[in-house]
Amino acid sequence: MNPLIANSKLADLHEKVSAGIRIDECDALRLFRSDDLNAIGLIANEVNRRKNGNRASFIVNRYINYSNYCILSCQFCSFARKKRDDDGFQLSRDQILTKAREALNLGITELHIVGGLHPSLPFDYYLDMVQSLKSLDPKLELKCFTAIEILHLSWLAKQSVRSTLSALKEAGLSSLTGGGAEIFRKAVRQQIARGKESAEEYLEVHRIWHGLGGRSTCTMLYGHVETPEDRVDHLRKLRILQDETGGFTGFVPLAYQPESNGIPVSCPPTGADSLKTIAVSRIYLDNIDHITAYWVGLGLGLAQVALNYGADDLHGTIIEEHIFHMAGAKSPQEQTREAMIKAIREAGRTPVQRNTFYEPLWQSGDDPSPAQRAAPTAG
Repeated sequence: MNPLIANSKLADLHEKVSAGIRIDECDALRLFRSDDLNAIGLIANEVNRRKNGNRASFIVNRYINYSNYCILSCQFCSFARKKRDDDGFQLSRDQILTKAREALNLGITELHIVGGLHPSLPFDYYLDMVQSLKSLDPKLELKCFTAIEILHLSWLAKQSVRSTLSALKEAGLSSLTGGGAEIFRKAVRQQIARGKESAEEYLEVHRIWHGLGGRSTCTMLYGHVETPEDRVDHLRKLRILQDETGGFTGFVPLAYQPESNGIPVSCPPTGADSLKTIAVSRIYLDNIDHITAYWVGLGLGLAQVALNYGADDLHGTIIEEHIFHMAGAKSPQEQTREAMIKAIREAGRTPVQRNTFYEPLWQSGDDPSPAQRAAPTAG
């Protein structure tokens, strides 16, 4: 046993995890309340290496936000606009296809597409968008829509969530995004996202999608008004659903960005809090294989450090990101493929370019394919 763990108050938890015994909610809360970040990181790193070896992954992708008009007014959201606002936008089908073609020429393998709950766009707009994008390249993976968007589209189409998801899957939808989870506990949700879907509705959308054979990621927004107990409750609900369906490919903790948001926060998430949250998530979510250090919210430097605190993925090249940057994120709009590889190597890990489902497309030491050689080299 590492002396830093052996001499810590968390040695018993390390023994429990090393023996393959699942930690419970009391254990997770104890980790969140502990100040021994080094010991927590060492335990999480050990768990991650058992699952993923020395590999750390990234994806060459592009974000597209089709519109920021939204019927909701979530208190923490700096992205949404009303039709009366001067800086609202809505992309046409042709504009979306143009962005997609440009990205395909740069070697992307995935489009990540989300937007606001638009007050007037019909369901056919979304169905046509998915079908048209898939027709550009059958191998292009389309990771689209949050759970609340699916509920909105179901309402637009006047059909069940299952029928809505089935229609989108048939049109070419590859994966649901994990956005919109925020914090599941009702009291917190009322403070930060009143009017949004409930925890039960979020989980049910993903449950139905998994039942259709689909896969998705899941998230947690931390560092605002929630307590450690709220975080543990959130992770518990995700773990229960994953036990049931096995449909989550990865978990993405998202650090709250307080700069341009409407919720005043006295203690926004620090680097140490982010590392601890990633580490505890890795230890507790034993049934989800991958934990992402989302560089957009953390900055690439801290995301690198997180690769030694339980994370095994840095997310993607992205190219154009609106939601976190409108909230005040100071990170770049994109990362190049080379920058991602360099960051992973500097952290002592073996870089792996993955697809939407965390399956390897390229690993350090392989010769790059023509598409990979064409991936972004500037930015």
